[in-house]
Amino acid sequence: MTTRVDPSAGELPATTSGGGYRFGAFKGVFTPSILTILGVVMYLRLGWVLGQVGLARTLLIVVMSCSITFLTGLSLAALATNMRVRLGGAYFIISRSLGIEAGAAIGVPLFLAQAVGIAFYLIGFAESVNVLFPVIDPRILALVTLVVMSLLAARSADLALRAQFLVMALIAASLASFFLGLGSLAPVSTTPGTSLASPAGLSFWVVFAVFFPAVTGIEAGLSMSGDLKNPARALPLGTLAAVIAGLMVYLAIPIVFHLSGIERSVLIDDSMAMQRVARWPALIAAGLWAAALSSALGAMLGAPRTLQALARDRVVFRFLGRGYGKGGDPRLASGVAFAIAIVTIWMGDLNRIAPVLSMFFLTSYGLLNLSAGLETLISPASWRPRLRLRAVYPLCGFFGCVVVMLMINAGATLIAWTVAGIIFYLMKRRSIKARWGDLRRGLILTVMRRSLYTLARLPPEARTWQPNVLVLSGLPSRRWHLVEMANALCKGRGLMTVAFVVPREGYTPDRQVTIRTAIANHLRRDHIEALVCVYPHEDPAAGALNLVNTYGLGPLVPNILVLGHVKSASAGQAARFGNLLRSAYTARKNVIIVRESGDAATDTGMSFEALDGLAASNGSLKADGRTGRRIDVWWGMKSPNRDLMLALTILMQRSEAWADAKVRLMIVVEAGGARQGTEDSIRQFLWSERIHAEPHVLVRNGETVFDMIAATSSDADLVLMGLRPPAGDESDADYGCYCSRIASQTGDFPLLALVLAGEAIPFAQLFASADAGRES
Repeated sequence: MTTRVDPSAGELPATTSGGGYRFGAFKGVFTPSILTILGVVMYLRLGWVLGQVGLARTLLIVVMSCSITFLTGLSLAALATNMRVRLGGAYFIISRSLGIEAGAAIGVPLFLAQAVGIAFYLIGFAESVNVLFPVIDPRILALVTLVVMSLLAARSADLALRAQFLVMALIAASLASFFLGLGSLAPVSTTPGTSLASPAGLSFWVVFAVFFPAVTGIEAGLSMSGDLKNPARALPLGTLAAVIAGLMVYLAIPIVFHLSGIERSVLIDDSMAMQRVARWPALIAAGLWAAALSSALGAMLGAPRTLQALARDRVVFRFLGRGYGKGGDPRLASGVAFAIAIVTIWMGDLNRIAPVLSMFFLTSYGLLNLSAGLETLISPASWRPRLRLRAVYPLCGFFGCVVVMLMINAGATLIAWTVAGIIFYLMKRRSIKARWGDLRRGLILTVMRRSLYTLARLPPEARTWQPNVLVLSGLPSRRWHLVEMANALCKGRGLMTVAFVVPREGYTPDRQVTIRTAIANHLRRDHIEALVCVYPHEDPAAGALNLVNTYGLGPLVPNILVLGHVKSASAGQAARFGNLLRSAYTARKNVIIVRESGDAATDTGMSFEALDGLAASNGSLKADGRTGRRIDVWWGMKSPNRDLMLALTILMQRSEAWADAKVRLMIVVEAGGARQGTEDSIRQFLWSERIHAEPHVLVRNGETVFDMIAATSSDADLVLMGLRPPAGDESDADYGCYCSRIASQTGDFPLLALVLAGEAIPFAQLFASADAGRES
C-alpha cells in the first residue's frame, strides 16, 4: 500500500516544536531525567541488590549500567550538536538519522511504553500508600491521581515542571535523611509484611536485570526536546549531568548500607531497608511517593509529545499533532495517553507486558548509539558535531544495549524487535516521502566502496561466478522477452542493467532522469530488480557499442550481453551487428542473442515520443510472459560454449518462471557413433554433478542440425544453441551475416537463445566431472 500525498501539499515538513516553552538544560532536561533515574528502584531494590551479590558486585552493576547510559548520553550529545533537535526526542533523532521507517518502528512502541509507564508509576504509588492505609483501593487512588496529574500536565508543561522542583526537594531530603542516619543505626530485625520472597544467592545477571531499568530515565528529558530553548546545548548538558549525578547517588547508597552494618537478610527481605538507616524514616516514604509521582509526571509530559511528533510526520493521524496555547501543548495526544493509562490501570496485573515495554526504551537507546556510531564511521560532510567521538564509544553503547536486553529478558527482547520490525515493514509499504535526508544512502555507499576495493583485489573465479547482465532491450515493452531472459538469470543473485540509447537531439539531463525513473518504476511493478541506463547518442548502433565497451564500475562490469537478433539484415546492418558481437567477444563478455518467434529486429534506440508515452502511462511493461515447461539445450560436447550453456540452464531452473522446467540435453552424434555409450556417459556425468537434466542422444543421418532441431524441439518452451566465435580473418559483415542466417533458419523455432562464451572464466571448473563428458 502506498500513501499518496497531494502534490500541492508538498513533501513532508521537518518536525517543528510548535513554539515550545524554551526551557533550559536544568528545568527541561536535568530535572525530569534525574527524577526518573532516582525512582522507586533506588528506594525498594538497591538494598536487595546489595544483599544478593555483595558490595563489590553491586558497585560493578552500578558502574556497568551507568556506563551504558553514559555512552548513550555521549551519543546523544554528538547527535544533538550536529542537528536542530525538535519535537519528538529519541524518535526525532532516530528518524532523521536512520530514516522515517526506523524512527516510526521505535517511536510508536516508545509512545505506548511511555503511556503505559504512566500507569506503572501510579500503580506503584497507590500500592505503597495501600501498605500504610489498607482501606484505600489502589486502583481508585491511581485513577484519581491520574486525573489530577493529567489536568496539571494538560494545563501547562511549565506548571508541571515547576511541581517537579517540589518532588526533587522531597527526594533530596530523603537522601539527606538516609546519609545522616549512618551513625545512628538501631538494631535491625525483619519487618513483617515487607518480604520480597526472593531467595538469596541469585546470579549476577538476574540481579543486574532487576537494577538496570533504574538508570534508563534519560528518555524523560529527551521527550522534552521540542520545548527547549537550545536543544543542542540543553540535551547533552542536562542528560550527562543527570547520569553522572545518578551514578554518584547509586554508588554512595550501597557504601552507606555496607558501613552501617545492616544484616544481609534484612537487605533481602525488607524492601524499605533505607528507613532502617535514615535519621528520619518518614522522609524515605515521602521520597518514594514523590519519586513515583515524578516519574509518572515525566511520562505524562513525554508520551504526548512523542505522539505529537509522530502525527506531524504523518506516521499516525495528523490531527493528533495539533498544539494548543503558547507552548503548543499536545492536548489531543495527551487525551490518547490518558485513555491508555486508564485502561492499563484497570487491567491491574502488568507483569506480563512490563518487560516488553522496558525493551522499547533500551531499543531506542541502542539505536541512538548506532546512529552516532554510523555517522562517525561514514563521516559525511554534514557530520560536524561540536562533541566529536571515536566510533568505538557509541558502537560499544549499542552492543551494550543489545547484550543487556538479551540478559534481562530474551523473550521480551524478541517480542519488542518483532513489533518494531512489523511497524518498519508497514512504514516501508506506505512509502512516506520525507524531506529530510538520512544516513542510509551514505551507509550503503560506504559498504559498497569498501566492497568494491576489496573485490578489485580478488581475481575472478568460476566457483563464485555470478551473472552481471547488460540488456540492450531498446524500449523494454517492445522486447520484453529480453528482460525476462535476463531476469531469469539474475533474480536474487546477479546484477542486471536494462540499457537503451536515446537520440541526442532533444536530450536534456532532466528528461533523462524522468525517463529512467519511469522505466525503473515499471520494472519494479513487475517485481524486476534492475538498473536502468539511458545513453544519449546520434547513432543507436554506435551508442550500443559504446555501452558494451565502457559500461561498468571497477570490477563490476557486465559479463553477459543480452540482445535481440537482426532480421533480414542489409550489408550495413550485418556489419554493425557483427562489429557489436566481435567487440563484446573481444572484451571477454558472454553473449546471448534471444529470438522470439516472429519478433522484430534489434532495436537499441527509440524516439523521445515513445519514451515520453511510456513515462506518462500507468500500465505495466509486462508483455505475455512464458511459463517455463521444457528447455532443450543443444549441447556440442566439444563446443567452447557447452559449460556456459549448462551453467545458464542451472541458473534459469532456480528462477520462479522456469522452476518447474524439464531440461533435455540434446547431443548429436554421427551415424555409426557409440550412441548408447555416449548417453550412459552423459547420464553418469549429470548424476554425479547433481544436474537435473535428461540426456537425449540423436544420430544424424545426412540431415542438417536445423532440421533435427525443428523435428525434436518444436514443442519446447526454450531452445539453447551455441554460436561459434568470430574468426580472426572474418569481417564484421560476414560474421553478422552468419548470425543473421542462423536467425532466419530458426524462424519457426520457439523462444531461442544463441550463446557465445567469451569470458575468460574456466566454466568447466563448475563441474568436477566435466572431462568425463568431453572424453566421451
